[in-house]
Amino acid sequence: MKELLEYLARGLVEYPDEVRVSEIHEDDGAIVLELSVADDDYGNVIGRGGRTASALRTVVKAAARDKRRVFVDIVDG
Repeated sequence: MKELLEYLARGLVEYPDEVRVSEIHEDDGAIVLELSVADDDYGNVIGRGGRTASALRTVVKAAARDKRRVFVDIVDG
């Protein structure tokens, strides 16, 4: 899932080398994927009205059918 999110994000941004995804395992079994991109690319990743971010979350959750819960957070670099 981490690789999928990284691949999708790299396709959306102007600076793909600055895309970073960190995976955090919570105590309750949930997985949090933190996405960080270049400052100029946050608008591309979030999208108009948050639609792109929502689509990214939907794709990652669909890919994680075998896992309990997966969350995607877009964080400042």
